[in-house]
Amino acid sequence: MRLRALLDTDALGLRLLGGQDELDRTVRGVMTTDLRDPSRYLSGGELVLTGLAWRRGPADSEPFVRLLAGAGVTALAAGEAELGPVPDDLVTACAQHRLPLFAVNESVAFATITEHVVRQVSGERAGDLAAVVDRHRRMMTSGPAGGGPDVVLDLLGSDLDLRAWVLSPAGRLIAGSRLAETELAPGVCTKLAGEHLAAVRTGRRGPHRVTVGPATYSLFPVRGGGRGTAGARDVRETVLSEWLLAVEADAGDWPEERLDLLEGVTQLIAVERDRRDAARTVRRRLAQEVLELVQTGAAPGEIAARLRVAAPVLLPGLGAAPHWQVVVARVEWDEARGGPAGFPAESAGGGRRIEGPAGGLAGGPVAQALLEEILVDPRSSGPEPSDRIAVAHTGDEAVALVPLPAVSSEHDGSETGLLADTILEAVREPLSAGLDGDGRLTLGVSAAVHSAEGLRGALEEARHARRVAAARPGRVCAAGHQELASHVLLLPFVPDDVRRAFTARLLDPLREYDRRHRAELIPTLEAFLDCDGSWTRCAARLHLHVNTLRYRVGRIEQLTGRDLSRLEDKLDFFLALRMS
Repeated sequence: MRLRALLDTDALGLRLLGGQDELDRTVRGVMTTDLRDPSRYLSGGELVLTGLAWRRGPADSEPFVRLLAGAGVTALAAGEAELGPVPDDLVTACAQHRLPLFAVNESVAFATITEHVVRQVSGERAGDLAAVVDRHRRMMTSGPAGGGPDVVLDLLGSDLDLRAWVLSPAGRLIAGSRLAETELAPGVCTKLAGEHLAAVRTGRRGPHRVTVGPATYSLFPVRGGGRGTAGARDVRETVLSEWLLAVEADAGDWPEERLDLLEGVTQLIAVERDRRDAARTVRRRLAQEVLELVQTGAAPGEIAARLRVAAPVLLPGLGAAPHWQVVVARVEWDEARGGPAGFPAESAGGGRRIEGPAGGLAGGPVAQALLEEILVDPRSSGPEPSDRIAVAHTGDEAVALVPLPAVSSEHDGSETGLLADTILEAVREPLSAGLDGDGRLTLGVSAAVHSAEGLRGALEEARHARRVAAARPGRVCAAGHQELASHVLLLPFVPDDVRRAFTARLLDPLREYDRRHRAELIPTLEAFLDCDGSWTRCAARLHLHVNTLRYRVGRIEQLTGRDLSRLEDKLDFFLALRMS
């Protein structure tokens, strides 16, 4: 379609600000973005829609327009809903680069323009298919009461008799049509997500057809405006963060009109995906601010003040300040494809692991997107559960600040909050497919802390746990704070904060018990180890009956979850006592 046709459509609310002589340009697609440099996601011929959030001052307009013109964009449309009239410096920049510029009336949603372009560009369709798209548009742009992926999928079911679901890259169910009387089994979701990621990584064109049991599914990628468009430099930047549309049908026999329709539907669903990403901006900013304060050694009072701001955003309605956990993730790619990242060169077929970006590929944003996905309870559905997770990224790692509504204050050896062993359990298979032989995800989890004073130690603890995970074989690995209480890790280069975490993990429950009950568990433990675990010699040294000694040792084991008959646990206690 041509720009002139868009301008002549009153319902789109477009007003021409420049480029009268360029209205015969052809529009081949549409993209919504507020990135300062969206050029990597452009393939040429797009109408670019923007809310101008990228513009911080007049000097920003010319570089932005220059990038669009260089990418072959057909025209730019700037919304007036958020920042008011389009600034003169943007008008001047577009005139300089001969890029047609439209203003979008504040009463018109970008989704309305997106759907109109998709419908027109897809060509003529049968009347029933065009009606479906039009109903999709009305539903998706009617506000919270009527929008969302579920509505689109319901219309696919009612109008085209298609059972369809939207899945996350890790196989979590985002939405499903009511025609699908039962949800996809978790194992099927995981299988479909893994097959989709593997197909995208190998460059196969969609839709991808997969057979699981008696059913055949066609998988369509859902690419948001800021992610994963055809112009992306490297598929690894986006493959682990894209949603997918799974349709229970074999699309290999479909006519072009129906394939075009499904492509349009994925663009409508992408509107919801982009809306969710935009909603994460505040949480990401809060996490970034807290992370910077912790890393620069800010006063605990300053960090606590920032946490008080973050708590209502992350946990609305929570009466008391929550406890917090820190999760650190890192994604690494092989410099030479074919060797698994994180493995020695001699076992990797010539591939050499690199700690930084591969070929300029930044690992931090990829790890950030992954954490935002995998920290959601896999049993939950819909996009909302991720609204309580704040993830920042720095360099090649991502750091998540996870609020916990309630954590036991008793040192009874029980575990609370996130556990490293279970975080990756449901997502290991699809993520391994997405990493596709040349990438690796490692993740570390801290213990829960109840104050700002503990966050720096929690961050170091999570980072060290991630290094423990990196030392293990496997494409996707995690380690938790529990695993830091092992003597093999207490090497001279271990940070002081981690040493303190090690000794606290083993000895604080005993110290607290001694303080409350005057039970002398710490002296008993020291004597028991000095006597090499001999019951009679230790009882004689402490002037105790052997049964009393056995009771005390049993209490030590109960409080710490250790077994003093095992050499490894004896050695861990020995080191903890020496370092304390």
